[in-house]
Amino acid sequence: MYEAFFGLAEPPFSITPDPRYLFPSSRHTEALGHLFYGVSAAGGFIQLTGEVGTGKTTVVRSLLAREPADVDIALVLNPRVTVTEFLQTLCEELAVPVTEAQKTSVKSLVDVLTARLLEAHAAGRRVAVLIDEAHLLERDVLEEVRLLTNLETSTRKLLQIILIGQPELRDLLAREDLRQVAQRITGRLHLDPLAATETAAYVRHRLRVAGATREIFSPAALRELHRQSGGLPRLINVIADRAMLGAFARDRHEISAALVREAATEVSGVSSGSRLWVWTALAVCLLVLAAGAWRFWR
Repeated sequence: MYEAFFGLAEPPFSITPDPRYLFPSSRHTEALGHLFYGVSAAGGFIQLTGEVGTGKTTVVRSLLAREPADVDIALVLNPRVTVTEFLQTLCEELAVPVTEAQKTSVKSLVDVLTARLLEAHAAGRRVAVLIDEAHLLERDVLEEVRLLTNLETSTRKLLQIILIGQPELRDLLAREDLRQVAQRITGRLHLDPLAATETAAYVRHRLRVAGATREIFSPAALRELHRQSGGLPRLINVIADRAMLGAFARDRHEISAALVREAATEVSGVSSGSRLWVWTALAVCLLVLAAGAWRFWR
């Protein structure tokens, strides 16, 4: 809607994980390298975690866009499945033909997958499985994933597993009954929110990719955007997009801190007046507690 007004070729703050917009922060670059190592390593587990909106899925999409020529990758996007459904998904992703009779048998599915992995090994190819939202995996599915990493030749493992999820994944793998899975993790990386300087660079990067040839957000607006978003890329996108829409509606070509605050309020659904009421109520409660404590200890 506002692209032509700001001289852009496309919307710069879409929340879809477009690899072209991957911001090369030190941590995201490290995460991409982490995944590249994971799909080409010699077996085991790689773990990538991060809060909601830190850019995990964009990193995964960037990996898939640059998929190594000698690697076959199976991507599991819905981990809330049974063991049988999980194995069926792997067969579908790796183009393994399965008969109707085999579809309901865990042993049959593992057998055809093993045959596929051995064929890939003989052809000099590696096979990796990327499991997104891995913190949602059930224990029995995780155990089956572990068993799949037992598939090996005399020289190397046949399957590499990459687990991608929210911080709860670390808590899940810390459980005593899943220690055998945790012990096989050969690499761990956690994506943190962007720092204030990175947030400003992130916004400018996305605007450049979209075709911007000038500064659109004022320095104060960029600082406010970081404060309002906490450095979470997804939230930065949502607030920045709303701020640009607000500037377009007011015929302003530069976005101010006030516009960012207004956009953040609209995104959160909490008005500034409501927030003031909450803080006032909290202050009153603290005063009442303090008065009560003073009378008690007097």
